[in-house]
Amino acid sequence: MYEKRRWFGALLIAVAAILGIAFVATPLHAWYRGGVMAPGCGYGMWDYGPPSGEAISHDRVEGIAKRYTASYGNLDLEIAEIMEFDNHFYVQAREKSTGRYAFEFLIDRFNGGTHSEPGPNMMWNRKYEHMGPSMMGLRQRPTSLDPMPITAEAAFARAQEYLDHSALGLTVDKEEDAFYGYYTFHTLRSGDLVGMLPVNGYTGEVWIHSWHGEFLGFVGGGHEH
Repeated sequence: MYEKRRWFGALLIAVAAILGIAFVATPLHAWYRGGVMAPGCGYGMWDYGPPSGEAISHDRVEGIAKRYTASYGNLDLEIAEIMEFDNHFYVQAREKSTGRYAFEFLIDRFNGGTHSEPGPNMMWNRKYEHMGPSMMGLRQRPTSLDPMPITAEAAFARAQEYLDHSALGLTVDKEEDAFYGYYTFHTLRSGDLVGMLPVNGYTGEVWIHSWHGEFLGFVGGGHEH
């Protein structure tokens, strides 16, 4: 009997190991494209489907962005800006009452899958929980620790100093998007927008966005700056 139990236990361990390897070997986008990741895990459930080979329409992107933001359960939130890159659509949400930017998220260009923006949005946001919509409504931190000790002007200077030493050949757009905990600036090459660069409003740390790819244009009303 002991031998049988030991054999059965070994079999269960082997099966678990095989399943674990299969999970790790499966690309993450394949899992959330199928709708496995729930909103409480930072992934929306909007318009999932197999890739069509063509980017989804701007009208559909706007609809997905509005539904994702509305799912937070906070009527004070609205879409501020949607940018299209060749890797995904990038979206900013902000508060209507204050004009303050709230959080950032990404939309897959081919299947409409949504998930929280990585980087500063997850690590530096001092008010809005980075895990995304919750079944119980918006998750917010107990305090935003406002105002930020580093001013927008000082953050701009820090961002430009960083680019001056980076050999990237970029400059910073002077118009900032102030989130709770950091500022985000657009980066320019020869006056044309190419990406974004956030600056921590408490430490001055710079964290350039490196995951978007090539900038293709704005969605909807266009660039408000």
